[in-house]
Amino acid sequence: MAPLLPLSEAWSRLLALTAPLPVERAPLAAAFGRWATEDIHARRTQPSADLSAMDGYAIRFADLPGPWRVVGESAAGRGFAGETDSGDAVRIFTGAPMPRGTDTVLVQEEAAREGLALHLAGEGPATLGRNVRRRGLDFHEGDLLIRAGERFTPARLALAGAAGHGEVAAHRRVRVAIAATGDELVAPDASIGPDQLPETNRLMLAAQLAGLPVDLIDLGILPDCKQTLENAFRAVDADLLVTSGGASVGDHDLVRPALEAAGATIDFWRIALRPGKPMMAGRLGYTIILGLPGNPVSAFVTALLFVRPLVAHLAGAADPLPRTRIATLGELLPANGERTDYLRAEIRDGRVLASTLQDSAMLRALARATCLIVREPHAPAAKAGDSVEILDLA
Repeated sequence: MAPLLPLSEAWSRLLALTAPLPVERAPLAAAFGRWATEDIHARRTQPSADLSAMDGYAIRFADLPGPWRVVGESAAGRGFAGETDSGDAVRIFTGAPMPRGTDTVLVQEEAAREGLALHLAGEGPATLGRNVRRRGLDFHEGDLLIRAGERFTPARLALAGAAGHGEVAAHRRVRVAIAATGDELVAPDASIGPDQLPETNRLMLAAQLAGLPVDLIDLGILPDCKQTLENAFRAVDADLLVTSGGASVGDHDLVRPALEAAGATIDFWRIALRPGKPMMAGRLGYTIILGLPGNPVSAFVTALLFVRPLVAHLAGAADPLPRTRIATLGELLPANGERTDYLRAEIRDGRVLASTLQDSAMLRALARATCLIVREPHAPAAKAGDSVEILDLA
């Protein structure tokens, strides 16, 4: 059997399997979570006029300390249309345009009004232009606002809309088909016999892809029958097929032979990774295949390391691989073996502690984990206070 594939090489080969998906124009409401494929410039200036930042009175700074005569009102969406002279004040509200001839806002808490007469009742504005949002304070027409390759977050979508864009260019959404395999699997709410297990990987995988631009296709639970699996795989119409279970070398691990019978080519299989060694990747026509292990922790980790990055790559992310950071270890860790190890861990009082039990079938420890400690192959023993690499889970 071939040596285990190093994790870094698996990542390189995975991303080399396919290019990002075609580009389309998408309305802003459908662009969340996608990546921009072109620079986005402002089509307008924001704000387009000087606006009041406070409720109060628009005045000339040179007229301080007053008194003034109130000559009208300016509200958001309904500005004061007239001109102002020295000694005039206009009642103004937050977001309203500054009347012509005024340059400063006297906040209402520092104003005393009797009829149309206005007097200073506090210290007043200290500088010219106080409490005014100047035209172009946010951006000017032509400014570069969002770069190609940046992701459309809620704030960036709002920015694009404020800049005059109703739609943006992005790679189309990724169609992801998910299947669980195994005769022992039943729905989570079904009665469980002694030879059965609840199937939760599809639910978990779908949740792990939440927030990414995907359209999910649920293939359900497929039995340990090569012909049934082959037929199901041939019928898949998706950019990515993710299976869980049946990826190892046992007599009932039929995913690989069924894929190959359906015409798939396997690019790599068996990675120097714990948990998740038996993961495989390949192609079936235009569909990329990722075969994850069936144990839930192994499925979770390989989805985090491979499924999410591949979806991001297909969607146009410039840097799709997971990002780690450095943390302080809170306890002794033994030397590591030949595989890259991802240990479930929690951060307590500023230090990271590995879970006592690391079995790949144990969901309870995974659910409690807030991060994964990354241990490189053949890493020496580490002690409390050492720096370690972690991958945050929340």
